[in-house]
Amino acid sequence: MPGHTYDPENVFAKILRDEIPSVRVHEDGEFIAIRDVNPAAPTHILVIPRGAAPVSPAALAEADAPWLGRMIVLATRIAREQGLAERGYRLVMNCGADGGQAVPHLHLHLLGGRPLGGLA
Repeated sequence: MPGHTYDPENVFAKILRDEIPSVRVHEDGEFIAIRDVNPAAPTHILVIPRGAAPVSPAALAEADAPWLGRMIVLATRIAREQGLAERGYRLVMNCGADGGQAVPHLHLHLLGGRPLGGLA
């Protein structure tokens, strides 16, 4: 992402403010989890931190480790609730244009519901 300045008009910021509708599967004081509007798998959920999150994984700092860990734990809980734990699922965090990141607000993709194949 160009620079590391948070844009409060990004699509996730608007979703967090309820300016854009979303199908939420989880909501608490730190995160929301929504169904992706353009799913890449039968189950495709985005876990999004509230507030002015880092714009990408490249903007993370050591101080972010506690909430980032909670975000990953939340994603695994949602995976269990969605019935994905037994067969497996994928957690993905894209970084920058070459990494496929489309929204400059750090977020985690939870994908599952079919064999996803290898990446590397």
